[in-house]
Amino acid sequence: MKESLHLTERQYNELLDGLMLAIEDAIDDSELDIDYETSAGILTLTCENNSKIILSRQTPLLQLWVAARSGGFHFDYNDEQGDWLLDGKGESFISLLNRCLTEQSGETVQLVI
Repeated sequence: MKESLHLTERQYNELLDGLMLAIEDAIDDSELDIDYETSAGILTLTCENNSKIILSRQTPLLQLWVAARSGGFHFDYNDEQGDWLLDGKGESFISLLNRCLTEQSGETVQLVI
C-alpha cells in the first residue's frame, strides 16, 4: 500500500503548496542561476543552460512527479518520515532534486528546504 494514500486531497495539496514555496524560497536564497515558474500546480525549474526540471501534482494518485533529463520520478508522501520518498526506492525528494539540478546545471546544488 502506498504511504500517501491515507492523505486527504486537502492535506496533499497543502503539503505540495508548502513544498513548492519552500523550493522557490531556497532558490531565491541561493546564489544559483535557476529560474522558476508556477502555473496550474506545476513548478518548472529552468537552469542557466535552459534545461528544465518539472514538478507536477498527480492528485488522483496523491503523488508528486518529477520530470528531468535523467528520467521521470514518482514520489509518495511518507508520514512517518515527513518526507516525499521515491516510489520503490526510498530516496528523498530533496536528495533527488539536488542531484538532478546538479547534473543539469553543471554546478553543485544543495538546496535546503
